[in-house]
Amino acid sequence: MTESTPAIRPNPRPDFASVDFARSPFTVAWEITRACGLACIHCRAEAQPRRDPGELTTEEAFGVIDQIVDVGGPILIVTGGDPLMRDDCFDIIERAASRGLRVAFSPSATGRCTKKALERARDAGVSRVHISLDGPDAASHDAFRGVKGSFQRTLDILRWLQEAGVSLQVGTTVSRHSVARLPEIAALIAAYGPVMWSVFFLVPTGRGQLRDMVSAEEHEQAFNWLYDTAKTSPFDIRTTAAMHYRRVVIERRRAEAAAGAAGRPQGGPAAFANVSGAGYSFQGEMGMSMKGVNDGDGFAFIDHVGNVCPSGFLPLPAGNLREQGFAEIYRDSQLFRDLRDRSLLKGRCAACEYTPVCGGSRARAYALTGDYLESDPSCVYQPRGGQAAC
Repeated sequence: MTESTPAIRPNPRPDFASVDFARSPFTVAWEITRACGLACIHCRAEAQPRRDPGELTTEEAFGVIDQIVDVGGPILIVTGGDPLMRDDCFDIIERAASRGLRVAFSPSATGRCTKKALERARDAGVSRVHISLDGPDAASHDAFRGVKGSFQRTLDILRWLQEAGVSLQVGTTVSRHSVARLPEIAALIAAYGPVMWSVFFLVPTGRGQLRDMVSAEEHEQAFNWLYDTAKTSPFDIRTTAAMHYRRVVIERRRAEAAAGAAGRPQGGPAAFANVSGAGYSFQGEMGMSMKGVNDGDGFAFIDHVGNVCPSGFLPLPAGNLREQGFAEIYRDSQLFRDLRDRSLLKGRCAACEYTPVCGGSRARAYALTGDYLESDPSCVYQPRGGQAAC
């Protein structure tokens, strides 16, 4: 740590309900490099084996951290490519943690991700480490990641994190290669004590192909399976690029509460309790509030050369940090303003009563239609229109 770096102070998770998405994102993901030793078939970054000479420098990276702090201190995800391809990776983490940011770290399962490296990340101030597992065995995972031996290395990393006492999040990509094997993957990761299973539903961008994306009906089936699994799993479950899972959670909870209320004496508790999760909240009462993070609306992505995009899966630059400030881009760019105005949505998403808490994946809508305001093609729900019924 340099003499000019402020002393480390507590970095609590931002309060979701109090964050004004028009002023500050809840989460920022930062691709500090696009270099990576893997060749994953779904990679949105189309990662390359060597670092781009145009990457933000260490000095520029420290400036970016200061700007993220100034915009409200969102959760920061340090990712790539493989962030461990940068020699200053731990300096960046330490700087962010010392400024009070809650830092998550998402390295790739390569030879650089050693037990020592993970301990350095922990000591630098990382709050949670995200590791990807995309199959329950070597054949499936290694084929997806494009490197033989990556499955065993991933298991080694999971064990090292468990031994180091680091908060672990496991990520799995749902595609035609893995959707039928989700129960096996869930059973496997449980042994390593993760606090979260982050289930990403493939968006056909970068190396990701439309033929590998599951159908809308398969999305719905997977959502209901995840909901049932979450009731008894030892870890929390959240989805990425699948905002409509929130609608399934709300509907299932409503149905369960109503069924329970039917057997209670008159005057008992309300039939529907409030629902909240990773990046969304729903209050099922009169005067209810519904709110959910979406691409560009509570979420922002910074790429390796300083472009600011709504998400890594919606790679449309709204500005560059070498030319504009982060706050200016997030708050004032037309792209981000459009994405935060859900009245601009089209098709079924425009008519849907769950729009405030869901809004559909803007990244998937753009990838499949070329219009980031169009309906999410992966949703089966036929909206009733108007406000969601209680």
